[in-house]
Amino acid sequence: MEIIARLIELKPGSAGQVQDWAKFINEHRLSALETLRAEGVMIESWFALSLHDKDYLLCYMRVDSMSKAEQVAAGSSNPIDVYHQQFKVNTWVRGAGGEGKLLVDLPADAT
Repeated sequence: MEIIARLIELKPGSAGQVQDWAKFINEHRLSALETLRAEGVMIESWFALSLHDKDYLLCYMRVDSMSKAEQVAAGSSNPIDVYHQQFKVNTWVRGAGGEGKLLVDLPADAT
């Protein structure tokens, strides 16, 4: 299992699109969960934040294989995946942001 945290810089003026995207995903929750299962994702959480007058998304994931998940999503015709891919093109600043390094992981159900 891989644990991923990514900080994604957003293009200026994309706050409305971010809200529309979140609303769409939440309104289609069951379909979104189907896509996660197909991608081998156990948990996917998204957070919006602002730092130094820039807007970002923070994504947290627990996934069997990130490369497999990305491959499945890229080849998917599921409307959730298609919407998400278009959202990325319209709002994400490519090459900006970064990946977090896991320091502590404490699942409450672990022994």
